[in-house]
Amino acid sequence: MFANQRTMSIEKATTDKQQRMARYAKAMGHPVRMYVLELLSKQSCCYSGDLSQDLPIAKSTLSQHLKELRDAGLIQGEIESPRIRYCLNKENWKEAQLLFKEFLGL
Repeated sequence: MFANQRTMSIEKATTDKQQRMARYAKAMGHPVRMYVLELLSKQSCCYSGDLSQDLPIAKSTLSQHLKELRDAGLIQGEIESPRIRYCLNKENWKEAQLLFKEFLGL
């Protein structure tokens, strides 16, 4: 119960903006996720290749990284059997950029 009370008081003490920025930061907190975001940000359309061929990690590990990015709302996927097309969620990506620029005073 103490852990729940502490979580509730942290949520009350922080703003919605701070919570969104922390979620984005957590999702970007791994080099593989940064690679995926950078790759997708340089494309005018979705990436429909097999990312596991580009990265020297297991498909299951890659799936976990993609899930983290999806859960944070930074990417979205569309199944086109047998592949999944990945795109940046442009609205949330733009919000993340603005939040970090503002936070860093840029």
